[in-house]
Amino acid sequence: MSLNRAQMRAHIFLVILDKFSNTTERRQEALQEYFLVTMPNISETMASRLAALIPDLLPELYAKWIDLFVDRLFATVPEKQLAHLCDGSEGNTASLGLIFLMFMESERMEKQTEEDLRTYACKHSGLEDMGDLVAAYLRGKVAALQEELGIKNNDCQQ
Repeated sequence: MSLNRAQMRAHIFLVILDKFSNTTERRQEALQEYFLVTMPNISETMASRLAALIPDLLPELYAKWIDLFVDRLFATVPEKQLAHLCDGSEGNTASLGLIFLMFMESERMEKQTEEDLRTYACKHSGLEDMGDLVAAYLRGKVAALQEELGIKNNDCQQ
């Protein structure tokens, strides 16, 4: 069965989103743990409050960044190769994850993510430093995905 363009887009989007999304509760727990480890002077209550500010951001921004990725993929990869990447096999799913990591580590996307995180943090918390905290958390998620895929950090550098 061959997928049409819309189905391939949806498949790629969902594969990448699945790599990064968790339930709100799990995301808050992970953020709280991250804040407690990286900010030793913060109380558990404050870490919990900071974590509560972030969960709504992640799906919204992941969706934006994944859409940018899919747009770029469709603009640069022949449709026949895209169809192959969308076959659902474990190897091709891992390949999509690797390609996404390379995209996210591009200079253009590093600037975009920093800008998006800072804008969101200022808009929703009034704290510019919150953007730095969220950026660090997302870098950790990317590092975890790299580890899951069995690649070294500089393997994804362009």
